[in-house]
Formats: sequence, structure tokens, C-alpha cells
Amino acid sequence: MSRLRIFHDNAPRTPLRVLHEHAAISAELDAIGVEFKQWQPVHPVVPGDPADAILAAYRSDIDRLVAARGFKSVDVVSIAPDNPDKATLRAKFLDEHAHKEDEVRFFVAGSGLFDLHVDGKVYEVLCEKGDLISVPDGATHWFDMGPEPSFVAIRFFTQPDGWVGHFTGSDIAQKFPRYE
Repeated sequence: MSRLRIFHDNAPRTPLRVLHEHAAISAELDAIGVEFKQWQPVHPVVPGDPADAILAAYRSDIDRLVAARGFKSVDVVSIAPDNPDKATLRAKFLDEHAHKEDEVRFFVAGSGLFDLHVDGKVYEVLCEKGDLISVPDGATHWFDMGPEPSFVAIRFFTQPDGWVGHFTGSDIAQKFPRYE
């Protein structure tokens, strides 16, 4: 079940609010410019499946979103707990960063944890199968796939280098709970 916990950015252990209902999560995130929708992943895939098979299975959903938003490229992150590079992959986005375009992910299997740092608050979003999240261009955030990652996410980009993280140098991400 998806979840949103909201913290003051100086109180990482005590959430101000915890939401589980998708409509309430979506409304709360919409207020800070984050799109959060529920799609129905209709094709079964498992973490570790090849990207080509996942892209083929979700071609109609991908094409619909590309046409609506003008994305130029799409890729897949498919990571299973037995991935030998899981620690390196996890560490890659654990620090606060931003992108020069919206970061859009459709989770078709498993889960991951996005933390968004906005106006003195941290919005911790547990994304699960069926969640589509769009983090706006320039929004500071971090992503944790956990120590035993198990997820498949389709990512959408408008620029070839859109996925590049621009790190803030802040240590805020180390102060907040990890996805364990």
C-alpha cells in the first residue's frame, strides 16, 4: 500500500501526518507540484526482467504518456535483490539532488521510497506497483530502493541527459529514515 509521511525537515523521527489513501496522498502532493496517480499495471513483470520485455508489455501506456507529455525517451529500471551491484545502485541517489526536468516513474512491480524536500518539510512517498509519480523539474529529493531492492519502474525523459542528478551537498537525506 502506498504511503505518504510528512515531516518537518528538522524532525526526521516524528511525522506530522501519515496518509495511506491514494486520493489523499495525491491531493497533498499536488499542493507541492508533485503528480501522483494510480495506474493499473496489467502485465505481470518481476524485478530483474529484461527492459525490452517490460517496454513491449507496457507499450500502449508508454505511448499514451509520451503523446500527452512529449517525452523523447523511455527506459526501465529493473532491479532484483540478487543484483550484484545493488549497493552501488542504491547509493547513487541517496543524497539530496534535483534534475533539470521532471522525474517521471511508473512502478509496474515492487516499491521504492522518494523523499521530497519542499518548503521546510520532507514528504516521504512510498511508491508501489501501480503508482505513477512525477517529481517537478528542480525539486530537491532523494530516492531509496532499500538494501534488498525489488522493483521495476518505467522512466520517462524529455532530454537525453534528464536523468542526471545535480546534488545539493546537503546531508539532510542521511538524517531521515531509510527504506529498510
